[in-house]
Amino acid sequence: MRGLPMPTLCFSHLRKTYATAVASDDVTFEVHSGEVFGLLGPNGAGKSTLIRMLMDIIAPDSGALLLDGRPVTPADRDRIGYLPEERGLYRKEKALDVLIYFGMLKGLERAVARASAQAWLERFGIPEMAARRVDQMSKGQQQKVQIAGTLLHDPSILILDEPFSGLDPINTAVIKEMLRERSRAGSIVVLSTHQMPMVEALCDRVAMINQGRLVLYGGLDEIRRSHGVASVLVDADGVLNTLPAVERMEPQGALSRVFLRDGARPRDLMQQIQQRGLVVEHFEVVRAPLAEIFIQTVAAATAPVPRAAAADHGGAA
Repeated sequence: MRGLPMPTLCFSHLRKTYATAVASDDVTFEVHSGEVFGLLGPNGAGKSTLIRMLMDIIAPDSGALLLDGRPVTPADRDRIGYLPEERGLYRKEKALDVLIYFGMLKGLERAVARASAQAWLERFGIPEMAARRVDQMSKGQQQKVQIAGTLLHDPSILILDEPFSGLDPINTAVIKEMLRERSRAGSIVVLSTHQMPMVEALCDRVAMINQGRLVLYGGLDEIRRSHGVASVLVDADGVLNTLPAVERMEPQGALSRVFLRDGARPRDLMQQIQQRGLVVEHFEVVRAPLAEIFIQTVAAATAPVPRAAAADHGGAA
């Protein structure tokens, strides 16, 4: 992880309710400039509500959005590039005309917006799309036009909701490099996605929202250490099942993934293998995939409270 800069964007004690549903329940976290920050959570968790409050599409019931310690202003929001998950392109218009319009909405002169639009279409490898109508493009081409529209005004804050949707591996790599460039230049980059491999490849820190609450927050390495289940990849089959350190085994390609019992460490497993005289040529300590931690955290956060436990706390299940 990069050197820790001063906090720049703060979601502070945000609460938002709709009738009886709580969409955001006292959510607080910070995003630093110069990092790619992952905003995670299952569908309906409250991520979109947080983004909409930042964009001033809806107002929080309480709490604040702060930039460098002061309330976010309309001028600050003009510095935001927002890519919604739902495409917002005018389907019957030519791509270049749509992009020029988007740029002018952000305060660019028409000539500047045109030049910026053409530069981004070139960068994304689709300059020939400038004169084509949006409804004549593929899903991936439309997504690249949408991303170009997000970047036209050179925003210092990027909020991207599922930016890799519809992209092939080549264009996915282009967008990943663009996000790294923006973070290296000191921008605030918030990435909301369900694609955990992308989060692991790009993000420095993450916040996970579930049922409107913040359930996980911190650096990826720290989260893996504190929430991940210890496991090892080995080239052995069920013969290891009898070792004291082993909880269970699962096949993983040509290898087996060994999950360790509570308190057991990889070196304990290696020692037991050696004591039994077992031959193992591949022994690799595995960091818990973020997808596993995601599932476990959401499951734990949504598990019903047993009636006995609830009664102990003076409540009902």
